[in-house]
Amino acid sequence: MNASSLYEQAAQLHQAGKAEEAMRLCRQILEGAPDDFAANQLLGVICFQQGHHAEALGYFDRAAARQPGFAILSNRGAALQLVGRFEEALASYDEALKFQPDNAVLLYNRGRTLQDLGRFEEALVSYQQSLFLNPNSAPTLNNAANTLRALKRYPEALAFFDRALAIQPGYAEALYNRGNLQWSVNGNYHAALRDLEKALALDPAYDYAPGELLYLRMHGGDWRDFEQQRTRINDGVRAGRRMVQPFHYQALCDSPADMQACAEIFTRQYFPPAPSVAGKTLPRKKIKLGYVAGEFREHATSWLMAGLFESHDRDKFELIAFDNGWDDGSPMRARLKAAFGKIIDISRLSNRQAAETIAAEEIDILINLNGYVGLHRTGVFAHRPAPIQVNYLGSPATMGAPYMDYIIADRILIREGEEKFYTEKVVTLPDSYQVNDQGRAAAGAAPGRAACGLPQTGFVFCSFNSSYKLTPEVFAGWMNILTAVPQSVLWLLENNPDFAGNLRREAAAAGIAAERLVFAPVALPDQHLARMSQADLFLDLLPCGGHTTASDALWAGVPLVTCRGHAFGGRVAASLLSAVGLPELITENLKEYQALALGLAGDPVWLKALRQKLAQNRLTTPLFDTARFCTHIEAAFTTMVEIFRRGEAPKAFQVPVMDKTPHLPA
Repeated sequence: MNASSLYEQAAQLHQAGKAEEAMRLCRQILEGAPDDFAANQLLGVICFQQGHHAEALGYFDRAAARQPGFAILSNRGAALQLVGRFEEALASYDEALKFQPDNAVLLYNRGRTLQDLGRFEEALVSYQQSLFLNPNSAPTLNNAANTLRALKRYPEALAFFDRALAIQPGYAEALYNRGNLQWSVNGNYHAALRDLEKALALDPAYDYAPGELLYLRMHGGDWRDFEQQRTRINDGVRAGRRMVQPFHYQALCDSPADMQACAEIFTRQYFPPAPSVAGKTLPRKKIKLGYVAGEFREHATSWLMAGLFESHDRDKFELIAFDNGWDDGSPMRARLKAAFGKIIDISRLSNRQAAETIAAEEIDILINLNGYVGLHRTGVFAHRPAPIQVNYLGSPATMGAPYMDYIIADRILIREGEEKFYTEKVVTLPDSYQVNDQGRAAAGAAPGRAACGLPQTGFVFCSFNSSYKLTPEVFAGWMNILTAVPQSVLWLLENNPDFAGNLRREAAAAGIAAERLVFAPVALPDQHLARMSQADLFLDLLPCGGHTTASDALWAGVPLVTCRGHAFGGRVAASLLSAVGLPELITENLKEYQALALGLAGDPVWLKALRQKLAQNRLTTPLFDTARFCTHIEAAFTTMVEIFRRGEAPKAFQVPVMDKTPHLPA
């Protein structure tokens, strides 16, 4: 039987849903004619439909080399896109458009590729061209909305999501995206909740929706079916499913193994290794450090880091900031400009363009201050623009990315034997991993209790962490504490009205009067520090406790009780307490945690002694000694460079104590 007849049979079998038989006949054709256009094209289509995109691409390449027409170029572009070769995909789509310049589907696919490349202005033009030809395409409207969001054109993005859902009300992806926008940008909790609940009802397996919905509910203190949903998410992560984003998972997960699995699932999908743009590094005297963040402004990251940026030894290090955020015109921004000297805006560059910009600066060590938190640019690191890439501060877990070489920690956060749960090599600092700015102003004069909404008498427990970190189990423990300490109150941060209302209902159900929960509005940092000194004792959280909020409490002179968790995020407060010389405030389980809180509340002499010890230690122990921390992290950076220049692969190491002499603020 000749090739033409075999192909006709293969095409009929494919149409009849008999893919394996069709593939067998196509391969039979290719045994005699490896470059046969029709057989290669059909084999490529079948492989593509089965999800074997790399194999499909091989067949499409051979077919395109023989007869580069519209269909094969379009198919080849789709395969290239799905294997992450976006530049080549774009070129293939552009070639296909020469045959059919008014093809709405092709223009849509081209827009998706430009979106993948971070070329959002061009992507939007391509989507608009597609919508001109097919104005009722809900997928095109949805992706145009995502592009508008990336361009920070939020009202237009919302309008496009609305249009997509008016056309296709049961479109789970658009509901998920609109819900995410409603919450993360507009702060519209109820609208976001409606969209996410509907999206999950329509598609229970929608990527990351279970975690997104539970995370949103936690912001509002809405714990309906909490344990059932957390168990479902944990089981899904362990089975390799896309259940929850790494940042959201930290508030649910106390297992570094599960955190690693979650991060690796997320990274493989969204941030796989990309073509390298690594620049040259020179055997120069100074080490060039590049700090990448979206928060070089008034933000918790800068409050912690500013002193370090100022303290770096300029004879040994050169610093450049790569900013994915914006200049807010604040005093902090001015301070950072003076510290760096050079802040390069990468917020409107594609991942590749940003990586090329960084590579052109010949950075030796590129430090990721976001991880998967905030305005992160993980996709830039995927291009490996620097020979050494470091995960520090932003994400309290592994990033699960093979192109991140090191994670900076300490002996409390990552214990010996736990390195296997981190894709990066672990660098262990001798004190706490968390830098603090000793030049930060001390807490000012405290407003009176009445000004804070607190009763004039009674013990004040506080916890000023974000609402999403609070779990029913920890809250139940707090209610036990309030029950055992009459006239005491619990002082919390009011992230949104639903959080306050739901917690007061939970408290009433536990027999605690609603007025014993006091909610503080969000305040400026100096105002927050000043009012915090009215608290008697700070209560930490699990599985993810306080980080900046915990060091704020200690800086304000408020003792903190923590329960050491099993994952990085649940051990930060223990690290801080150790570095400030108060290890007696670290407990090992929630029973001990409650007992210690009750003991301190019932013994004013003991509590006063702890406050005095904290006041003394604040300026004489390592936690708030920026110069000491700088010495240690610079030693870490120097060791990383030495390992690289010896031609060795990254490896774990411990930084020894370099200077035991406290450095007091001027």
